[in-house]
Amino acid sequence: MTTEPAASSDAPVGWGILATGKIAHAFARDLAQVPGARLAAVGSRRQASADAFAAEYGAAAAHGSYEALVADPAVEVVYIATPHAMHHEDATMAIEAGKHVLCEKPLTLNVAEAERMVALARERGVFLMEAMWMACHPVVRAVRAALADGRFGTARHVHAELGFKVEAGPDDRMFDPALGASALLDMGIYPLTVSHLLLGEAEHLHGTAALSERGIDLDVAITGRYPGGALATMTASMTSWSSSTAWIATDLGRIEMPEFHHPPYAEFTPFAGGWTSKDGQTGRGEPVRIAGEEPVIGQGYGNEALEVQRCLRAGLLESPLVPHDQTLTLMRQMDALRDQIGVHYSVD
Repeated sequence: MTTEPAASSDAPVGWGILATGKIAHAFARDLAQVPGARLAAVGSRRQASADAFAAEYGAAAAHGSYEALVADPAVEVVYIATPHAMHHEDATMAIEAGKHVLCEKPLTLNVAEAERMVALARERGVFLMEAMWMACHPVVRAVRAALADGRFGTARHVHAELGFKVEAGPDDRMFDPALGASALLDMGIYPLTVSHLLLGEAEHLHGTAALSERGIDLDVAITGRYPGGALATMTASMTSWSSSTAWIATDLGRIEMPEFHHPPYAEFTPFAGGWTSKDGQTGRGEPVRIAGEEPVIGQGYGNEALEVQRCLRAGLLESPLVPHDQTLTLMRQMDALRDQIGVHYSVD
């Protein structure tokens, strides 16, 4: 992993937030709780929107353009909060301005764009990370570590589902192909990523989907085969409500992660070695809570911001929790799945 001289661990990290939509608000709320973080500036296409956002979250400066934001010398790291289709352009602008970048997921619309972004960040010597907050979440990290050391057995099957009914008009970005609308890219990236984190890189993936009249996937189901014969089943939906839960079946029991993309807890229920009744029937043992070593900051966006700051202070240009190769692998998987289900964008 490439390194550069570490930033001072005493000075607060100056953050800039590019765009003022819903997820930018969620990130700003959590950033306020991150030790060593300072909201230096916000940028919007409209000055009034930037002013209102800055007033609400205490940003030191409000810019009426993205160009002005990335030119602000007080900004060290830019958080890209625009829709998927704009990530490549906006992150490229920040990188070319010499800023470190935390870019919302998916990093881009396809792997070709992602590869260009990663190559540019490496060329310019700046930090780049996809904002996969789930990979930085203390509970998810604890489950991953427990499975890696065999504490709860060997994972044989992961099931993860994420879905909700999108209540929006036909012109909303969630339904607009020009803005990268997709159940796979918006929600399916989470089941794919958690399966990758817990099982390793997929050996084979197969997807099927229900498409809208405009050719975007509204619902998608994916099956996967992983190293050692482990399997995963994954679903994402914009038309119906799922449990938003991941289950990991092992040879010793089962781990459950409610709201798995930012779980409040994880719980292992042992089956092997559980209780035995008088008539010889076996059953479950007592559930075991799996806790992270660090607190969850806000909803969990704060933990990814903290990871960025740790990396910058260590002189890293990519995160060991969300490395470039992992991001690119998952982008390739989504490209292949989109090809299977027949969803294409103009940049393809």
